[in-house]
Amino acid sequence: MIRSPAVAGQFYSASPDALDADVARCSDPTAVPQPSLAVISPHAGLMYSGHVAGATYSRVSVPPSVILIGPNHFGVGPDISVYPEGTWQIPGGEVLIDRELAAEILARFPRAKSDTAAHRTEHSLEVQLPFFRRARPDVRIVPILLGMIHQGVDRDLGVCLAALIQEYTAGLRRGTPPLLVASTDMNHYESDAVTRAKDRFAIEAIESLEPERLDAAVRAHGITMCGHRPTTTVLHACRALGAARASLVRYATSGDISGDRSRVVGYAGFVIR
Repeated sequence: MIRSPAVAGQFYSASPDALDADVARCSDPTAVPQPSLAVISPHAGLMYSGHVAGATYSRVSVPPSVILIGPNHFGVGPDISVYPEGTWQIPGGEVLIDRELAAEILARFPRAKSDTAAHRTEHSLEVQLPFFRRARPDVRIVPILLGMIHQGVDRDLGVCLAALIQEYTAGLRRGTPPLLVASTDMNHYESDAVTRAKDRFAIEAIESLEPERLDAAVRAHGITMCGHRPTTTVLHACRALGAARASLVRYATSGDISGDRSRVVGYAGFVIR
């Protein structure tokens, strides 16, 4: 199966050379990549959130496989959609699906379903790929989209993924443990001041690796964080893996780029070790 780019020419350049140059500009050449458990990264157009994503990925040593978890914005397909095999094309190349890892996740977590329909037009995972291809051209991915899953399902999925990753670190599986990535933007379409204030509650919950606290903050403060469940899933996994804290790499809003601070979207990038 071959997935063609859904948002090339919209969220990022359709020109391979221009895209490479844009990703290079977004990256931090002073950062030292280090092994990490997980990344939380935004998924807006490169011109708006690319500098946040680039600064974040610049600090991570990308292993051979990455498990990408993002929100299903369009509600197509099952609640937990795993793209099972094939390739995802992006301008200038392609990224292979880690079919063995995808099959293992599907076998261990029956609520997840093998599906391609949910991924066809979804952008939340696609916009991460140019950064991975720059860091590691041979990277393989397992794309997972989450729909309207209930609290508790994210914990179960996170614990399942953590158990799989622990088998690598324990020597029960060969190879390097996969990196976990949660794709999310932060608060949407309120003023810059309101968005920054709301996002601070979410950021503090993420930094302390407390998915329950993030749930409570989203409800209490009305934080319109589209990748809320992908984020709590990854937080549950990282907590099970023994992580102590998530480090905020960069925070920004769309108003920093557009100059319009009346109605913005927040972006945050974290590295978890």
